[in-house]
Amino acid sequence: MNRIDRLFGILTLLQSRKYVLAEKIADKFKISIRTVYRDLKALSESGIPLSFEPNKGYFVVQGYFLPPISLSTEEANALLLMESMVYGFTDKSIQKHYTDALNKIKSILPTSQKEKAEFLTNNIKYQVPARLKQDYEHLAILQKTIASKTVISFAYKNNKEEISKRQAEPIGLIFYAFGWHVIAWCYKRNEYRDFNVSRMSDIEDTFQVFKKNDHIEVSDYMPQLPVNY
Repeated sequence: MNRIDRLFGILTLLQSRKYVLAEKIADKFKISIRTVYRDLKALSESGIPLSFEPNKGYFVVQGYFLPPISLSTEEANALLLMESMVYGFTDKSIQKHYTDALNKIKSILPTSQKEKAEFLTNNIKYQVPARLKQDYEHLAILQKTIASKTVISFAYKNNKEEISKRQAEPIGLIFYAFGWHVIAWCYKRNEYRDFNVSRMSDIEDTFQVFKKNDHIEVSDYMPQLPVNY
């Protein structure tokens, strides 16, 4: 990777995160910390408003936006291939948002790339086993409440087909055993619970902020799952 491509890549990384440590940049681009500092200085001198917060990392000052860019053929093809994966492993809410986003990306492609993209789309096929079909529209609201740290209200059907009303603080989503599961602090059980998303219904964002302020990382819950990671 030449330096121009690396500088652009670093800027893209900075814009995709709230904070980025120099060590993270060095690891991603396989460069030394000293080179990272030189590159960040070069970006700053070119007019990119960068700042730094101790113990958190570097960030692009709010209000700066990178102008629209073109995609390489390989990048466009990767997104098209992932569309098939999205339809195979997510629910209707995510499928719609992904398709809308992908259409916006397609709209900025040159005509020649659009023709190739359309041809490729028509020639990528997939077969989804029945057990993988996520016939609901819950993932988008669950993502939203996890990110905003707001309490969800929902109805839940257990293995005995019994339905109960719940309120919980969702901390993460995990895909395992051919389905999506939300890990959340359940007010009814007063503990972390693994809720199978396909058994949830009437999900609502209560817009109430979490009461519990010392949640574990979702990765810390994973060893309790009945599968190997």
